[in-house]
Amino acid sequence: MEEVLIVVTRRITRSLSHSPLSRRAAVSGVASLGAIALIAGCGSAPDDEGSGSSDGAAADFLPCMVSDSGGFDDKSFNQLGFEGLTEASDTLGVDPITVESASPTDYNPNISNLIDQGCNLIVTVGFDLADATKAAAEANTDIDFAIIDDNSVDAANVKPLTYDAAQSAFLAGYAAASYSKTGVVGTFGGAQLPTVTIFMDGFADGVDYFNQQKSKNVRVIGWDVAAQNGSFTGGFAANEVAKNTAQGLIDQNADVVFPVGGPIYQSAAQAIRDSSRPVALIGADADVYESDPSVGDLLLTSVTKGLKKSVDEVVATSGEGTFDNSPYVGTLENDGVGIAPFHDFESQVDPALQSELDTISAGIIDGSITVESPSSPK
Repeated sequence: MEEVLIVVTRRITRSLSHSPLSRRAAVSGVASLGAIALIAGCGSAPDDEGSGSSDGAAADFLPCMVSDSGGFDDKSFNQLGFEGLTEASDTLGVDPITVESASPTDYNPNISNLIDQGCNLIVTVGFDLADATKAAAEANTDIDFAIIDDNSVDAANVKPLTYDAAQSAFLAGYAAASYSKTGVVGTFGGAQLPTVTIFMDGFADGVDYFNQQKSKNVRVIGWDVAAQNGSFTGGFAANEVAKNTAQGLIDQNADVVFPVGGPIYQSAAQAIRDSSRPVALIGADADVYESDPSVGDLLLTSVTKGLKKSVDEVVATSGEGTFDNSPYVGTLENDGVGIAPFHDFESQVDPALQSELDTISAGIIDGSITVESPSSPK
């Protein structure tokens, strides 16, 4: 009877997983199924769940994911994690379950919901879910967990997925300084957290490196590496606060703006358009030119993290039964971080810039160029 209930529950919850009401619907569905099972009595479970996989072990594997409050359509790291999960699941021939969080109060119940649905792997997206992940992992040692952008959870069944974005942001800072006509570039963050300030550290240090190499004096506003303070919106929503923060940088003559924190780049893009000035935007996490073409004409480049690749890998290893909790750290060397092409700005940057960036990247990889941030993964 329990096997029948789990099979039917999975089918129903998978069909509901993308609905805003999916969590409540899933819980309601489980309760209803319990009553049905009691009435129908116990029977033999079917041999195949109909997952599309011919491999028995893979057919029984159920990978799952919980977003943070940004949701899977944030065109940033939630979306990249979702894409990694779905691509790996397609390869394995299984149907994943995903649950969106509307607010931080959803984290614990969303994870509990996935545990109740029989998930074998639960990927939690973002450092905000660290406490909820830790509690769930400790209480369910038979389930594999992975958490994106956090390495604070120390448990045998939790794999941290982290990224040394200071390395790639260093390249973007160098590119921004090279491109700037005003000699002023700016950055701001959503919240003063290590996963945000690591970008800002690398960006500012890249500008400083450009100044050293070219005997220039391009100025960074919005972040002070030495003091570890700067401009933050207090959250990750695309709102008037984010727009005004970007406008403040533009008003100080910045002609390159680097917002770090999910959708806040959308507000920065609006500030740039409203200013009617030639200001370039730099994206974070995803290649925003690809993930959000509506701002493509503004994008100098993007500082990317290999979330899709790392999630794909952890789903594959868990599905194959080779999961381990050793931290994944994305670097330039393993293509876990990088910068996007210049796309529409290709003709506007110095023709020598790409070659210079390739040389710098090689230097970071071989250690001849040191890139450090207090927030870099250890």
